[in-house]
Amino acid sequence: MDLSYVTNTLSNLLQQTAFKNLTWGNYVMILVACVFLYLAIAKGFEPLLLTPIAFGMLLVNIYPSIMTPFGDGQTGGLLYYFYVLDEWSILPSLIFMGVGAMTDFGPLIANPKSFLLGAAAQFGIFTAYFGAIAMGFNDKAAAAISIIGGADGPTSIFLAGKLGQTALLGPIAVAAYSYMSLVPIIQPPIMKLFTTEKERKIKMGQLRPVSKLEKILFPIVVTIVVCMILPTTAPLVGLLMLGNLFKESGVVRQLQETASNALMYIVVILLGTSVGATTSAEAFLNIDTLKIVLLGLIAFAFGTFAGVVFGKLMCWATKGQVNPLIGSAGVSAVPMAARVSQKVGAEADPTNFLLMHAMGPNVAGVVGTAVAAGTFMAIFGVF
Repeated sequence: MDLSYVTNTLSNLLQQTAFKNLTWGNYVMILVACVFLYLAIAKGFEPLLLTPIAFGMLLVNIYPSIMTPFGDGQTGGLLYYFYVLDEWSILPSLIFMGVGAMTDFGPLIANPKSFLLGAAAQFGIFTAYFGAIAMGFNDKAAAAISIIGGADGPTSIFLAGKLGQTALLGPIAVAAYSYMSLVPIIQPPIMKLFTTEKERKIKMGQLRPVSKLEKILFPIVVTIVVCMILPTTAPLVGLLMLGNLFKESGVVRQLQETASNALMYIVVILLGTSVGATTSAEAFLNIDTLKIVLLGLIAFAFGTFAGVVFGKLMCWATKGQVNPLIGSAGVSAVPMAARVSQKVGAEADPTNFLLMHAMGPNVAGVVGTAVAAGTFMAIFGVF
């Protein structure tokens, strides 16, 4: 065999290896991906979301062509086709349908005042919006970034796509999902700082029973009212309520099971890997990413703060019948934020049971974040 042929073959193989073509930034992102995988697998931080996101991050930084757009003779990389579904807002909307199919709105129906706590927790979104503008982002980019304050990854992706901020989609989505997974770490210090031990020990009365008719009418009425006022919320609120109607109607059990199980997990895989694949070193390692991560933390912290403070106001107005801790659940990280309210309350009094009361503001926060996104779309004339 010709020695030069062997040499050329080995040289070509060497040129094709990732070791030869990667930059220092790619190696940094590979390390970040491994850290995320560790947090997801070893620490259990939102593993269903963080695992595919981290693996998509790993893949794109080893083999960047996996996100090559189609066109100009290019067939397109595998994960790019998944990513197009994010840009078209298809996957985030389907996630909302799955969430609706798994969610019990009974605590919110039993205590409609929970809507106010869910609305109060959106304060962080608008705080981050003005903060982003102050940091030099344009108004649409600021709006897309600020939604991180709702601790709602699908809505963050949805709004970024609708407002044409696809260049920022990766950092926004990763920040949103990261803060969702860190809810048990970020929220408790804020909750304890702005409440007294006496307030944390407040026990709330049992919620009234909610009839089947109320649960069936709720998604229909909410869809009509919210989407008539803000038609731009229809993809998110509409599919959220459709999924819930599947659950509560009791006549389409197969659809409810598909939306909340098989379809939901398929969409999570596609959305997670494609979001992770937007975090190439070139797109992620820059000053704007650091600003987005900081603004997301500010938004989330202020949202938690506003929910707790409004909970204190409701506690005062009801003469001690509302535990302010449930206000922190107004961010839309369902059901983790509600569990954190329960955990902090139980630390003050092990016999205190706040979970069902906190679920009201928690599911209200899902609707509230979608309404905030729809409001931004209406302001900027995007449909």
